[in-house]
Amino acid sequence: MRHRRKGRVLGRSPSHQRALLRNLASALMLTARKVDADEPGAPKVPGRIVTTVAKAKEVRPLVERCVTIAKHGLAAAKRASAHGTSAGRDSAAWKQWRTSDQWKQWAAAMAPAVKARRRVVQLLGDKQAARVVFEEIAPRFVDRPGGYTRILKLATPRLGDAGPRAILEFVGAESSASRPQRPQVESASPVAT
Repeated sequence: MRHRRKGRVLGRSPSHQRALLRNLASALMLTARKVDADEPGAPKVPGRIVTTVAKAKEVRPLVERCVTIAKHGLAAAKRASAHGTSAGRDSAAWKQWRTSDQWKQWAAAMAPAVKARRRVVQLLGDKQAARVVFEEIAPRFVDRPGGYTRILKLATPRLGDAGPRAILEFVGAESSASRPQRPQVESASPVAT
């Protein structure tokens, strides 16, 4: 019996499962970054990966958790910017700010943002993917309370073992803009004469 043992095993040991989920989440984050279309290895559609349905369902909570943590980190960084300085590093104004009480307030306000970055790096295991989450993905979803990804099941199974495939992608303008929209049909209403 599997009482209180949630999640899918995916035919792997626990450490292999964690590595698989980290790699899938990092791959999704890295496909969402801005790249040139002619760059080698550039994704056809940004913010989208194709995997099996079971793997997509397992990695989705990890991706959404990372985006939520990044959103909290961005909010903390925005609050800390009120106490920051625009002076260049190691300049006289910067050194004066560094020894003031305003710096202590900035450091206290910035601590949750630093903690959030470290937590996302810990969850993903990839600094570049964490940077993409904070710089490109989280700002897109600031006003959205959750549900940053969607899973679309594909009709054709995987070649070789006929495993059911799915697309895991971020919701938003970029993802929905790539799909064709249905034309709106106006209904003919009877006109009274």
